[in-house]
Amino acid sequence: MSKLRFNIAMSLDGFVAGPDQSSENPLGVGGEHLHEWLVPLAIFREAHGGEGGEVNASTQVVEEWFDNVGAFVMGRNMFGGGPGPWGDEPWEGWWGDDPPFHVPVFVLTHHEREPLEKDGGTTFYFVTDGIESALDQARQAASGKDVSIGGGASVVQQFVAAGLVDEFELSVVPRLLGRGERLLDNLGDADLELEQIRAIEAPGVTHLKYRMVR
Repeated sequence: MSKLRFNIAMSLDGFVAGPDQSSENPLGVGGEHLHEWLVPLAIFREAHGGEGGEVNASTQVVEEWFDNVGAFVMGRNMFGGGPGPWGDEPWEGWWGDDPPFHVPVFVLTHHEREPLEKDGGTTFYFVTDGIESALDQARQAASGKDVSIGGGASVVQQFVAAGLVDEFELSVVPRLLGRGERLLDNLGDADLELEQIRAIEAPGVTHLKYRMVR
């Protein structure tokens, strides 16, 4: 059965981005440290057109991010381009002509826009009528495969608070950011019971995987 899941890097004090995020600094001050374990990996470099790199216990985790995923959902901030209307020369994402998704991606936004087709099978669709509509469209596009939430924290929070997430993995980095965007805030009165699936220790990070108990 198709699952809704997400994976995200998080500081030890619960932040997934630092303070003062901007289009020039999308992860905020200090946020780049959350991915220091990821960037040296061979699988990451290959996905971004590079060569070489490391293979370690995190490699399996990153491989699984894309396994059996038929569509992604993400927020406007994750897609980028700043708030407000798209303008005459709209932003086309952080990832160039061949984004690493290779499946349909549904971007939550308040501003309508025609679909944006990229190389490699990625097409961005812009959804203006909320998370449930985005999930319905993503599941239809995924044809029975899983749907992955690409971020950021606000979108994850909305799906978690609505009880729609089935499984998630936190890549916890031994850093204290102190300020920024905290992942597990704004969940309202959501009554969540989690079951740990696994814990994987790797250089510079610990991967903790959970499923939601219904």
